[in-house]
Amino acid sequence: MAVIHETHVVYTVQPGDTLYSIARRFGSTVEAIERVNALYPPISVPGLIYPGWVLAVPTPAITPYRTIYIAAPGDSLYRIAQRFSTHVDVMAGVNAGLPDPNVIQIGQPLWVPAMTYEVEQGDSLWRISQQLQIPLDQLLSANDGRPGFSRDLLYPGYRLLIPLPTSRNIVVIRPFPGDMIRSGVRVEGFARVFEANVLMEIRDDRDVVVSNERFTTALAGAPAYGYFSATLPFDRAPTTLGGWLRVYARSPMDGSITDLVQVRVYFT
Repeated sequence: MAVIHETHVVYTVQPGDTLYSIARRFGSTVEAIERVNALYPPISVPGLIYPGWVLAVPTPAITPYRTIYIAAPGDSLYRIAQRFSTHVDVMAGVNAGLPDPNVIQIGQPLWVPAMTYEVEQGDSLWRISQQLQIPLDQLLSANDGRPGFSRDLLYPGYRLLIPLPTSRNIVVIRPFPGDMIRSGVRVEGFARVFEANVLMEIRDDRDVVVSNERFTTALAGAPAYGYFSATLPFDRAPTTLGGWLRVYARSPMDGSITDLVQVRVYFT
């Protein structure tokens, strides 16, 4: 599976834009933009782009890896959240510099909970959806308006935008869905939870607990979204090739699991 660990900018082409101007603006190259968006025959005339097209622009020099959405005319935080199958609370919470979450400016860069996947020979949207355990309708929504995107035909080398699993109060930014993991895997994300306590465990596909429940403390408690990170050792060997990282909170009332986020992972 070709999960890509690289920063991408999601940019809507505006009148007067050229591939060269977009590449220069975001520290990319014309060749890279053409490759990851399939801007070649029969999809497109070389070098020709149209206003309204949504491009994924790889910017490998930017770390840590993330997906940055550039607000376009007509956008709202709610509309962007819908595109990436998340909650507007998450968008407002992790983009903490917004003076007013109800007002965003054209051209404003916003972090979005998404990653990229590079299509391989023989891939289909259904196969990718199954491997990453991301619903097909979410893949369609995130890639709407992109040149070269079709639910029926994918070109090798094309990079799909993949929404990250989130709840209303938790988003996991590492590992990505589809990542290969081993004992000592680092888990990172943002959470808005009671007393900033974030819990996590790993189970394989036979529901064997590979890494026992552990907790970490986010850097801020509710109502803020605080960054969290932890390293999870394996307490027993996986019995299957794949499994799930589970990140959640527990209710202060009865201890039940709340805001469960599950990330599909594979074991090395």
